[in-house]
Amino acid sequence: MQPKLTLRNQIENNLLLIAISAVLALMYVPLLWHWYDGWLHKNIGIIHEYFSHGLIGLPFAAYIAWLNRKKWHRLPDKFHPLAVGFLIIGGIFYLSGLTDFVNLSFPIILAGLCLWLKGIPGLKLQAFPLVFVLLATPNQIPYLIEPYALPLQSFIAATAGFILTQFGFPVVVEEINLYVGGQIVEVAPHCAGLKMLFTSLYVGLMLLYWTGVWRSRTRSILFLISAALISIMANIIRNTLLTYFHGTHNEQAFEWLHEGSGGDIYSACMLGTLVLLINGIEKYFPIDTDEPEKQPGFIDSHDE
Repeated sequence: MQPKLTLRNQIENNLLLIAISAVLALMYVPLLWHWYDGWLHKNIGIIHEYFSHGLIGLPFAAYIAWLNRKKWHRLPDKFHPLAVGFLIIGGIFYLSGLTDFVNLSFPIILAGLCLWLKGIPGLKLQAFPLVFVLLATPNQIPYLIEPYALPLQSFIAATAGFILTQFGFPVVVEEINLYVGGQIVEVAPHCAGLKMLFTSLYVGLMLLYWTGVWRSRTRSILFLISAALISIMANIIRNTLLTYFHGTHNEQAFEWLHEGSGGDIYSACMLGTLVLLINGIEKYFPIDTDEPEKQPGFIDSHDE
């Protein structure tokens, strides 16, 4: 009789997971489709475009969760009371109809389900996927940060102006504006590289997990700081080129690099340098003495 009971329990557990997956699909597939359509066609609003790294981040989070499936099934079913709070808050956010609240309900409900089904161990197991989902969820945080980006805007404008003057271009810099050839280029918050910085740090976190470098605090901090600096330097070069193109009335090149495919290619090349950076850190910086010799952050998910 015992094997039959075990089989029955397995079937019931699978039915429960199927039912939960079906409800989540009905609730969030339209929302995710809206996000992806907006990110791909750039019609979701400039603030939500800050989270376009979700194009690769959300599938990556799903992939990690899939790799953790065997560990998940080995965890004992254990309910945690916090699950009720998470699910209630997530439900209220979803039913509110307010865009940001509906968006944020997605990671909140996922966290609540982890606590409902497997308790704190389940939440810890899915910590990385949940973080990647949360950081790819569109919200108003970039809008709140933009007012504090003025020093970065001024620095980029001044640096771009300095570079152009070294090549003989008469450039006048006034705060965040560059005047050249009778044209004006404004280094707006979006153009100051905040989006590129967000994307760089997000992709950096993905690389930290993939390589297992996240297990070393020193190397992780070094990598993220270096990634931020690379993003800022890349954006200085981009703004210098945009100012040059606009000042020389080369509008086709300006539009190509500003909002066309050139901007996407430029960003992809910049992100490619992060792969080289993390490989260099792994190669030239020794492992911490209190750190395991092997760091299988990605490989751990395959454990049987």
